[in-house]
Amino acid sequence: MSDENIEYELTEEDFLRLLVKHEATLRAYARSIVPNWTLVDEAIQEASVVMWQKRDQLRDESGFAPWAKVILRFKCLRQIEKLRFERPILSDTIIATLTSRHEQQDRTIDEEKVSAFQQCFQKLSSEHQRLLLAPHTPNTSLASIAKEKKRTANAVYKAMSRLRKKLSSCIRQRLVSGSMS
Repeated sequence: MSDENIEYELTEEDFLRLLVKHEATLRAYARSIVPNWTLVDEAIQEASVVMWQKRDQLRDESGFAPWAKVILRFKCLRQIEKLRFERPILSDTIIATLTSRHEQQDRTIDEEKVSAFQQCFQKLSSEHQRLLLAPHTPNTSLASIAKEKKRTANAVYKAMSRLRKKLSSCIRQRLVSGSMS
């Protein structure tokens, strides 16, 4: 059976975890479209209900944020339509421009993070790279690495934890130095 035939099922727990994980990004995105936080809250609440109802459309967790933004954008536009009856506001062209800028900024930030990760990861020795990739590599476990290195699983876990902190610190430094240039 190929991977294409396997259906992805988003559990209630997965959905809530993803919603909480991306809440700040979604709030910022909504605020780039609507003029006040009350409308942001209303749009997010309405979008969350629709996301829950349509969660079976999601094919994998990595697609959650873009998928959620599409739904949220429609709910934000609906909030703006409500405002149009009360008072004049931004044109559709300006809203599209602001939304586009926000999406471009998100892509730029993501590209900078990926670049920083790649540069920092390449600085690590091949043994350290292998250790960091072990949990994501089929047929490789911390227990097997510990056995191979004649160390305890706890020692290998602590080494991995130190490497993750080192990698994270390097990435943060690269991102900060990149934003200053």
